[in-house]
Amino acid sequence: MTDKKVINRIKVVLAENDRTNRWLAEAIGKNEATVSRWCFNKAQPSIDVFRQIAEALDVSVEFLRESIDDFQAKGSWSSTFACVGELEI
Repeated sequence: MTDKKVINRIKVVLAENDRTNRWLAEAIGKNEATVSRWCFNKAQPSIDVFRQIAEALDVSVEFLRESIDDFQAKGSWSSTFACVGELEI
């Protein structure tokens, strides 16, 4: 069995809550550059850190992370990321 690539919605949830990378970094005690890498899906946090992020953003871990296969199957690319290009986080 191959591992599915995981993506996250951290940037989208931050924007929806009018929060910044800096705010999240301070809330969970991580470096802002690391949070930025997560927001652009260049890296993924560990499951323990996903739990911290979910708690800080008041969402479930499952809401924050999803496999690319599952995400594409839902046809959610455009609806979730349509506004991301316009965001300044």
